[in-house]
Amino acid sequence: MNGQRFDLKELGWNEFFTSAFDTLGDRDLVPARVCIQHNYLYHVLASQGELLSESSGKLRREATGPEELPAVGDWVGVGVNERERKATIRAVLPRRSHFSRKAAGDPTKQQVVAANIDVVFLVTGLDNDFNPRRIERYLVASTESGATPVIILNKADRRDDIDACVECVRSLNTKVPIHVTSCKSGLGLAGLARYLVVGRTIALLGSSGTGKSTIINRLLGHERQRTQTVRANDSRGRHTTSHRELIVMPTGGIIIDTPGMREVRIWDMERALEETFEDIDALAAN
Repeated sequence: MNGQRFDLKELGWNEFFTSAFDTLGDRDLVPARVCIQHNYLYHVLASQGELLSESSGKLRREATGPEELPAVGDWVGVGVNERERKATIRAVLPRRSHFSRKAAGDPTKQQVVAANIDVVFLVTGLDNDFNPRRIERYLVASTESGATPVIILNKADRRDDIDACVECVRSLNTKVPIHVTSCKSGLGLAGLARYLVVGRTIALLGSSGTGKSTIINRLLGHERQRTQTVRANDSRGRHTTSHRELIVMPTGGIIIDTPGMREVRIWDMERALEETFEDIDALAAN
């Protein structure tokens, strides 16, 4: 555990969470934000610094499903043991937004991938794994999350027909910003850096091998996240990122790195489709 202390506003704390925390009515609790999750063990960031935490037995017993337990990005109420630099999570504050999917192995359960996100970077590679249909599914899922989607077409150095790819993706949704980037040459990274403002949380989503961790390393200016090469035949990655992690950027803003998803299993498909393809829904009514 590092001894760095945190300003809650820099972590995304605002009046919404202040009001929700006040309703807990427990003076023994302090607010903290989940940055890493390992089953029932967590790392949280609080005014006191980074603390190793676990969810209380009461919280686990009363949860009706895994979606009610803490997830990366959640704001929680914790009891702190200052001597041991540990904490116990006793409450999860209401979420302003969250990206969910059907849990692997059990489609009846909801898995919260990231909570309280403002912007979603939907990252895809302009290599052999370029797949507009997958981007479309991510757009549907991001609509359900409540966050603002931004499409990142990475690995521009691997493609000659970039303009055609951009037009293909733009046809999916003309309102969503599209950024073409190359971590190899640095193309487009300055445009992504402009999204990093104090208190704003950005989640990176995409398949393995699209370059999510490399983008984070380039924005940070050093190699923090572990990366691997992709397979030559299909440009698929090998799940270098094994867990979700919230990273506080030194220049402002918060980024959540997520493991690559082999498939997008949208939790609330019907509502997400209605909101994403509302023009088609209107035509169908007539």
